[in-house]
Amino acid sequence: MSESRRVLVTGGGRGLGAAIVRTLAAAGHDVTFTYRSASAEADALLRELSAAYPGRAFAAHQADLADRAAVNQLVKTIEGEPPYSGFVHNAGQSYDTLAVMLDQDKAEAAMQVNFWSFTRLAAGMVRQMMRAKDGRVVAIGSITAERGNQGNSAYAASKAALLGYTRTLAIESASRGITVNYVAPGFIDTEMLSKYGKYRESMESQIPAKRFAKPEDVAGIVAFLLSPGAAYITGAYLPVDGGLTAAIGIHR
Repeated sequence: MSESRRVLVTGGGRGLGAAIVRTLAAAGHDVTFTYRSASAEADALLRELSAAYPGRAFAAHQADLADRAAVNQLVKTIEGEPPYSGFVHNAGQSYDTLAVMLDQDKAEAAMQVNFWSFTRLAAGMVRQMMRAKDGRVVAIGSITAERGNQGNSAYAASKAALLGYTRTLAIESASRGITVNYVAPGFIDTEMLSKYGKYRESMESQIPAKRFAKPEDVAGIVAFLLSPGAAYITGAYLPVDGGLTAAIGIHR
């Protein structure tokens, strides 16, 4: 089992994705990441990594994973590159509305980014991993896949689909030396949560750890799952939520 991997990270230009890219680079991996619109951030991250780890291979591909044609083109690009032995699907798209107010087009866009783009990318990459009899796949999901949260029906449904798929992929590929795991963050202190700013103090008070996750809290788990020490962990659902889903929600 190799300690150093060639890893693809989707949505790596900013926020949690950039933290994952930096953490994997620090762990000794060569990392390629995708980004949608954060071109300036992506360029800056590549310069940072190249300066910090000279002689290592880092790259970025622009791709809007909400666009099926763009995903297909990305797959062709990846197939023309040296094979990857690690894949982290971090790209995500939120869509908040009440369940009875669901707009199908907006919900399908979230499903395309959160779920379908992963299945399309994983299909080719896992086949390569099967031939090599070695590979690590990590899907960044959400605790909403297994816990109801008002206004999160479409997002939760896409993350639940992702969970079901990863569990099946895990058992189908385990005999070929591949692990597939699902990391389920709670609330992470990134730009995606900025819309909840005025509720932050109240929200944090309901988390046993009394704070939102730092991106590095999640990135460290991802790095572990790609490490030799995680070779026998597959099909796992790993909440990284400060104890939120372990707690009963009603307090005295």
